[in-house]
Amino acid sequence: MSLDIKVTKTTEPRERPQDESKLGFGRIFTDHMFLMDHNEKEGWHNLRIVPFGYLPIHPASTVLHYGVEIFEGMKAYRNVKGEIVMFRPDENGKRMNNSAERLCLPEIDSQMWMEILDTLVKMEKDWVPYSEGSSLYIRPFEFGNDENLGVHAVHNTTFAVILSPSGAYYAEGINPVKIAIESRDVRAVRGGTGYAKCGGNYAASLRAGKVAAEHGYTQVLWLDGVERKYIEEVGAMNVMFKINGEIITPALTGSVLPGITRKSCIELLRDMGYKVTERLISVDEVIEAAKNGTLEEFWGTGTAAVVSPVGWLSYQGEEYTIGDGRIGEVTQKLYDTLTGIQWGHIEDTKNWIHKVC
Repeated sequence: MSLDIKVTKTTEPRERPQDESKLGFGRIFTDHMFLMDHNEKEGWHNLRIVPFGYLPIHPASTVLHYGVEIFEGMKAYRNVKGEIVMFRPDENGKRMNNSAERLCLPEIDSQMWMEILDTLVKMEKDWVPYSEGSSLYIRPFEFGNDENLGVHAVHNTTFAVILSPSGAYYAEGINPVKIAIESRDVRAVRGGTGYAKCGGNYAASLRAGKVAAEHGYTQVLWLDGVERKYIEEVGAMNVMFKINGEIITPALTGSVLPGITRKSCIELLRDMGYKVTERLISVDEVIEAAKNGTLEEFWGTGTAAVVSPVGWLSYQGEEYTIGDGRIGEVTQKLYDTLTGIQWGHIEDTKNWIHKVC
């Protein structure tokens, strides 16, 4: 497939960051972005790369009133050979289409998906950071753009990709973070949109996240929305526990996002010889393990943070320290292996790395 992408280059290029240690996350954007439109008659059309800027949206646009929106998060890296690569971008495309199906948005052909990403990242390759630990964050998103207030399946859609050179997602970096288990609000329920990567799931998490932050916690750990007893995920990460030598991660019940980093971690851990179990795990089981010392490690997995150790866990007014508040052996090994593959220090034997240029 060779797409007809119209390119309009900026006449006012942005100043590139000089100090990559101060990039932060998602605050700086590159010179250009990708856009295309969809309707039932033409399908995907008007493919274009244009200068980064504001999007004109009708005040009655579907996305503004009914939240019909999905997105993905992925990265481009500059590896040790100086090549620009992406990590499992095909999996992001599959998940984007799963999200699209749930919200009645049009799907994107896998070849089209890859060509769009390659074309835009190649064009903005000078924005890919050089320092290890930094990357070019890629944010594809799609939203309903009907210009009327009727509640119905979307007829007009906009798809976009923006790019942001970024550093660590958490200020703590690979140091352990503090997590609070939420017992009042819920993020999602089975049968809802929990498995889709859509904005409404994140909006639902903001109140609890705000309260947790006010008490010094980095993220909220969610319980299921039905029985309010089973661990699900952290707002920006899937989670894994090492209890009595066994790795346990919540099963994908339909209300948990099927993380690509999660999927990769499970495969790597099994290769390393660890027993990995995907099942329902109750908050009572986790807290009991924290009390009796069998909760040996706890970490989150996600594109933005890769692997993030949890050193402190709060529930119902009690705080529990995990592994003396230090990064665990398995967590460190997993982080080193994943980032090693991504930056080219470790051979990619699984064909996870996609070379852009």
